[in-house]
Amino acid sequence: MTPIFRFDGIYTPVVTPYMPDGSVNWDALADVIDYLIGAGVHGLISGGSTGENYAQTVAERVEIAQFTKMQTKGRVPLVVGTGAMLTEESIALAVAARGMGAEAILLASPPYSVPTDRENALNALAIDKAAGLPIMLYNYPHRTGTMMGEEFLDRVGRSRNFCGIKESSGDINRVHLLARDYSHIQMGCGMDDQALEFFAWGAPFWVCGGSNFLPKEHIALYNACVVEGNFAKGRRIMSAMMPLMRVLEQGGKFIQTIKYGVTLNGIPAEDVRAPLKGLNKDDKRALEQVVRVLKTTIAGIEAEG
Repeated sequence: MTPIFRFDGIYTPVVTPYMPDGSVNWDALADVIDYLIGAGVHGLISGGSTGENYAQTVAERVEIAQFTKMQTKGRVPLVVGTGAMLTEESIALAVAARGMGAEAILLASPPYSVPTDRENALNALAIDKAAGLPIMLYNYPHRTGTMMGEEFLDRVGRSRNFCGIKESSGDINRVHLLARDYSHIQMGCGMDDQALEFFAWGAPFWVCGGSNFLPKEHIALYNACVVEGNFAKGRRIMSAMMPLMRVLEQGGKFIQTIKYGVTLNGIPAEDVRAPLKGLNKDDKRALEQVVRVLKTTIAGIEAEG
């Protein structure tokens, strides 16, 4: 079965810049969107966990997605996140995505309720029916508590709208399973430190939070592995990126670190909503050093051709 939509390349789950009072900084969000598109990312995701969707109302998420859609001006596809505890809220987000002309939706398992594969599939199919759009599944059991198992994949696979899956379980055996048995659903990397392995198994896209502030470097790895098929070069780029992966994942400060990285590029995005708090001076210094070395190293690899 041929997918009705292809997810190819680097898809950035866009951060949500805030003012110090917690309101959305619309000017900064516009700057982030323009910066990412100018750098060459292949698609944007609004309302993902990197965008702090858990700290936003449905109305806010819709407003942010609509703004993002207008700001892209059709230059890249927009995927709208629909993850929520309540099916009704996910459907409202899906309907809004269709109404604003989004190209696809991102669909995660509802957190905390821990549905069975059958229940999870019926939930996903209800959202699919409401949206009528291409879907990128989001399997992240560490956040949702639920693995999108084989029964789930078999059930949702009957709808052609389920075109891709962002696989964030961290289990490399899932990569093998998806590549072998579910090739009709495009497998995308959702575990940054496994990007090279995903590409080796044929993944055509990568959803990476770090591309919010290092888009060209993430694109360089995608180009080396997927476009050029040069995995020797890809290993060198991946090796240069590994210190970044460690900094992003250490201490549960992923979103704060991403947002400080955006701020380092001159776009104010450091503020986060509660319950999160910003980085301390040591964390900031560590990121600054990693970014400096990473950029220099990958620029050198790219210059060699």
